[in-house]
Amino acid sequence: MAAHVRLVHPFPSALDGVVVAGTALLAGGGLAVAAGLGLSMIALQSSIGALNDLHDAPADAGRLPPKPIPAGQVSTRMARAVVVGGATIGLVLAAGAGPVVLALAVAVLAVGFGYDLLAKGTPWSWLPFAIGIPILPVYGWVGATGVMPDFFVALVPMAMLAGAGLAIANARADLERDITAGSRSVATALGTERAWRLHVGIWILVLTLGLASLVSTGAASPFVALVGVAGAVVVLAAVASRELAPAGRERAWEAEAGAVAIALVAWLAGVLG
Repeated sequence: MAAHVRLVHPFPSALDGVVVAGTALLAGGGLAVAAGLGLSMIALQSSIGALNDLHDAPADAGRLPPKPIPAGQVSTRMARAVVVGGATIGLVLAAGAGPVVLALAVAVLAVGFGYDLLAKGTPWSWLPFAIGIPILPVYGWVGATGVMPDFFVALVPMAMLAGAGLAIANARADLERDITAGSRSVATALGTERAWRLHVGIWILVLTLGLASLVSTGAASPFVALVGVAGAVVVLAAVASRELAPAGRERAWEAEAGAVAIALVAWLAGVLG
């Protein structure tokens, strides 16, 4: 989920769309179907990100680095337009893929808005990520085929763990800001050291499970290697983030998110053979 995305920083929303589109292509959907599903997810996540900015604008005033609304880079009116427009475009495109995908799109908005308005700033901020990340491959696959394959029984739990890992990385990137503002998160609740250890531990577990499941299904070596390399990047970024300043932890979080997306698509390709 791209709940951490800011209006002037669209990387996470685009990444979610790439995961959805890539999954749809692997499922056998055509380019038009994959593009429509990917654009739908980008629009939904942009709406979630804009609401995040709007909700946080009063508390973000005076924070460094500056956020787009308090800094005057984006107007409140524009942010509201993105919230409404992104949600509308995303739902319309989802409806074109069928009622199940439309229901999933509504669930995406519910989870994302729930993070923005309720879970963010609490020790439960990880939960929307753990729920939202597994929806991405489901969205792409069901949108392309109308059904969910049996091997998603293995994928969904790993994706939930990955979502929790990304949530902790996200919270650790904002640790000092949250402490200054008096906000709570999973990182402030656990403390700096315990949050980092859990962060790294989750990624090691996800990498182990991902590689073991590929090997057990007899996946081709190139896919196993790609998942291994992408997973190693995730783990190394998490390990390196321990002593980094907030800006460095932000870059580490982005590296983790990008590598997780690559690992997810490679895992799917490996399972499909």
